[in-house]
Amino acid sequence: MKATIFFIVLTAVARSRGQYHYQGLMNYLENRMLAMEERIALWHEQNNRYNSDLKEFRQQAADLLEKLGKEHDKLRSDMEGAGTRVDRVEREMDYIETKNPPKPCVKAADKMVEQDVVVKERKKEEFFELSVCVNIVSSLKAMKILKRLGSPKGVWTKDARSAKVYVFNGTSDNTLYEFNSVRELSASSGVSKGKQITVATAWNGTGHAVYDGFLYYVSESSELQVIKYDLKNGSVADNAVLPMNDRSPVYQLNPETLVDLVADEDGLWALYPAGDTINLAKMDIDSLDIEQMWDTACPRNNAEAAFIVCGTVYVVYNTKPPSRSRVQCVFDVNDMVSSGEAPLIYFPRHYGAHSSLKYSPEERQLYAWDDGYQILYKLALKKKLWAIMPPPEE
Repeated sequence: MKATIFFIVLTAVARSRGQYHYQGLMNYLENRMLAMEERIALWHEQNNRYNSDLKEFRQQAADLLEKLGKEHDKLRSDMEGAGTRVDRVEREMDYIETKNPPKPCVKAADKMVEQDVVVKERKKEEFFELSVCVNIVSSLKAMKILKRLGSPKGVWTKDARSAKVYVFNGTSDNTLYEFNSVRELSASSGVSKGKQITVATAWNGTGHAVYDGFLYYVSESSELQVIKYDLKNGSVADNAVLPMNDRSPVYQLNPETLVDLVADEDGLWALYPAGDTINLAKMDIDSLDIEQMWDTACPRNNAEAAFIVCGTVYVVYNTKPPSRSRVQCVFDVNDMVSSGEAPLIYFPRHYGAHSSLKYSPEERQLYAWDDGYQILYKLALKKKLWAIMPPPEE
C-alpha cells in the first residue's frame, strides 16, 4: 500500500517537472521567434529605405544625364557656330590681306618703285644671262589634296623633263621611289607600285631636286656635299663640297634641312643659311661649280620652305605651333621686282606646316608635302613689271 502511494507521488512529481521543462522550452522558442520577427521587420524597414534611396538616386542620375545631354547639344551647337564664325573671319582676313598687303621683304639694289622708272639696259642683259623667264607669281589659283603617304615630313617632286614623279619619305634615307606619273602615284595604296631606287649615300633633309633624269641631293658627313646621281644608270655622276661652315638649318621650322636645292631650266640653285638670313647660290648644273651668290635678306626665323620661279625666290613663313603658311619675303636675282609687284600669298590652312615646296615650270604648280599629305598648288603668273614696259629710248 505504501509502495503504491509512493509511485503515485513520484509520477505526479515527474509530470510536474516535465510540464515545467516543456513550458520553459516553449517560452524560449517564443522569445526567439519574437526576436527573429523583430529582425525581419528591421530588415524590411531597411530594405524599403534602401529601395527608396536607390530610386531617388536613379532619378537624380537620370535628371543629371538629361541635363548633361542638353548641355552637350548646346556646346556642340556653340562650337559649330564658332567654327562658322572663324571661317568667316578667315575669309575676311584673306580679303583684307589681299587688299592691304604689308610691305614684303624685297632686296633690290636698284629696285623699281614706280612704273615710270627707266629700266637700265644693263639690268635687262644681266637678267637674260641668268633666266629667260619673265613671270612672277600673282596668286594661288587652285589646290588639290592628292593623298596621304608616309611620314609627316618628306618630299615629292616631278622631273620637269618628263612625267615621272619621285617620293622621298622622311628626312634621312638612301631609298626613294619613282612613279611614271602623278596618276600612278595617286592610284597606289602606298609606295609598293613605285620603282625603288637606292642611292650610294643617304640623303638628308628635304632639299632634293630632280631634273632631266638626274637627282641632286645633299649628303651630310664631315663635309656638306651636293651629289648628282644619274637615275638612268644608277650611278653617281658628280659631287661637290659646299663651302659652308654654318650647319644651321636654312629654314628654322624645318631643322633637318641645311640646304635646299632647286633644279630648273635656268640651272641649279642652292638656298643655304648665312647668319640670320637665307643666301642663294647659282650652280652649274653639269659641273656643280658655284657661279654666283646673293644675300636675299630674307630671315630664317619662322621660315618653313621656299621655291623659285623664273629667278625669283619666294620664302614661305609660318608659326609654331603651325597656323597659316604665307609668302612673306621675295627676292629677285636681278632686282627686277618692285615692292608693289611682290605678292603676299596665303596658303589655305589644313594640316600642319610644309616640309617641302617644289615648283614644276611646265605645269605652273607646286608639289607640297604637308604633315604626310601630298598637295598640289596651282599658281597664277603674270609678267614682271619691267618686261611689259616699253624699252628705254636711246
